Amino acid sequence: MKQEIQQASMKLIAETGLAIYCDDRIAFIENIKMMKNMPQAIRTEVILAILCLQGKGQLDLDGDTHTIEADDLLICHPNIIIGKSMASLDMEYRCIAISPEYIRQLVVIADNTWDVVKFFEKSPVIHLNHKETETFCQYYDLILSRLTNEPKHHLKEATDALLQAFLYEFHDTMERFVQLKPSTYSSNERLFKEFLETLTSTYPKPRMVTWYADRLHITPKYLSAVCKETSGHTASDLINKYVMKDALYLLKKSDKSIKEIVNELDFPNLSFFGKYVKRHTGLSPKQYREQISEKDKE
Repeated sequence: MKQEIQQASMKLIAETGLAIYCDDRIAFIENIKMMKNMPQAIRTEVILAILCLQGKGQLDLDGDTHTIEADDLLICHPNIIIGKSMASLDMEYRCIAISPEYIRQLVVIADNTWDVVKFFEKSPVIHLNHKETETFCQYYDLILSRLTNEPKHHLKEATDALLQAFLYEFHDTMERFVQLKPSTYSSNERLFKEFLETLTSTYPKPRMVTWYADRLHITPKYLSAVCKETSGHTASDLINKYVMKDALYLLKKSDKSIKEIVNELDFPNLSFFGKYVKRHTGLSPKQYREQISEKDKE
């Protein structure tokens, strides 16, 4: 039987000894030998940026295997399930884990959230040029040195400023890979960002638009209108997308029975779940599992 999926929080990172520095906001990870202490499957609560400097690594993200080599940067947003990972003996890397709350506090480049999330869901690995890799390492080393040296009176402010500068550099790098909308800082875009953060960080995910609208203190109709205007999709479309993402991962990667998956994802019964999966995939849960099993044998 596969191990249960654990939540990859800052606390878990600290307990495994994976980080050379870790607090409740940020962690710096570069000890590849300690990866054996990590659970076999974890659901991220943090934002991870992993830069490969040499060698090769492989990570399973939401059931798909991704390879990183020198100058490759892998980005994991919260609520991604990281499965089996492997690394070559000569692999060197730098990894920063940042809590979503800390990013929100910095209020840097608040827009473009949907553009960036969509891009990294499809392509979590980007290849940097040598100068971009060098810049990443410079910020990494500088921020880490400030946090591990003797505490100073304005340590938090200095760390925040350095991280903000790093995020601006990253934003400029992203413009090579995805066309980002100009920042307008409208109330609708901020509201959509809050909805997206609530949706992606909640597990199991409620399927009713009303549930999310209530937490944002707006009407379901207004939430759907905001989502349609900002992303081109209704709130219901986006909810179904992320509910199905969780469902298909469990059907594909877990040994749990379909009934256990129904309970875990808070569906009312097997019949409802079966119709829901078939409506979105054209296959029943059992047929989907059989299809995946046949592909694995090829």
